[in-house]
Amino acid sequence: MKRHLISAADLTRDDAVLVLDTAEELARVADRPIKKLPTLRGRTVVNLFFEDSTRTRISFEAAAKRLSADVINFSAKGSSVSKGESLKDTALTLEAMGADAVVIRHHDSGAPHRLATSEWIGGAVVNAGDGTHEHPTQALLDAFAIRRRLVAGPSGGLGKDLSGRRVTIVGDILHSRVARSNIHLLTTLGAQVTVVAPPTLLPVGAGVWPCEVSYDLDAVLPTSDAVMMLRVQRERMNAAYFPTEREYARRYGLDGDRMARMPEHAIVMHPGPMNRGMEITAEVADSPRCTAVEQVSGGVSVRMAVLYLLLGGSEPAVSTTRTEENTLA
Repeated sequence: MKRHLISAADLTRDDAVLVLDTAEELARVADRPIKKLPTLRGRTVVNLFFEDSTRTRISFEAAAKRLSADVINFSAKGSSVSKGESLKDTALTLEAMGADAVVIRHHDSGAPHRLATSEWIGGAVVNAGDGTHEHPTQALLDAFAIRRRLVAGPSGGLGKDLSGRRVTIVGDILHSRVARSNIHLLTTLGAQVTVVAPPTLLPVGAGVWPCEVSYDLDAVLPTSDAVMMLRVQRERMNAAYFPTEREYARRYGLDGDRMARMPEHAIVMHPGPMNRGMEITAEVADSPRCTAVEQVSGGVSVRMAVLYLLLGGSEPAVSTTRTEENTLA
């Protein structure tokens, strides 16, 4: 892997498979009475969040702590950022504190790239979502969930990639960093991706992305192995992109009737937070076919894998020696 994780496009197929395999290994730790490993003891991970977050921030914090790293949580609210402090000065402060990794979520697209390519930070930079650009660890945890549910290897274990699987991403593609990262990563892993949205919620240039584009959800459901529903991001909208919420739900929402048209093995995904009753009904969200909760739990393992590979890396993530097994049992 590269020194930083800024975009899902930074990952080769081998990189992505390494992260997923490492996450699978680390996921076994969650089943132990003591869930901590000494892997990153003495390292400092800073969660630098300029946007509100629940799942991502807590997931990265849990991941770092399970690897025994010291964690500093930084929120723009209540900090000197609210007084006008620049990203540069904030980064220099963190560097002076000895940050080994900075996990950054920022409202401006490109902020993590600026941080990674500057001389402000000496440690690794992980993009936890920047504007409408990308969210690479979300794509990794989505791939992790798909692989666990749908991909079986020849010996009954997990297959390496997602070759031959068809993934449909539905909703507000225009404002979705999750969609962009998933298109990059899932196609790298061999999946065939289709995006479905009203024309007003598709970005200019979507036609040249490595995916198919459709405006008809009902037409693609019967051939989809996984259907990922996206939230309409009203906080990023400054115009009317569809007539009414009711009309949007009628055309692009996933309800029980639509779910019944999917293949029996197909799963429903959602990166959260959900708008129940709009892009997804409660019946679908609470069904056994929905992986939303699994995506959250798998997200901790995936982010543990990312931090381990960026900061640790040379030894096995989980030792299988009798001594450590007894220590962790």
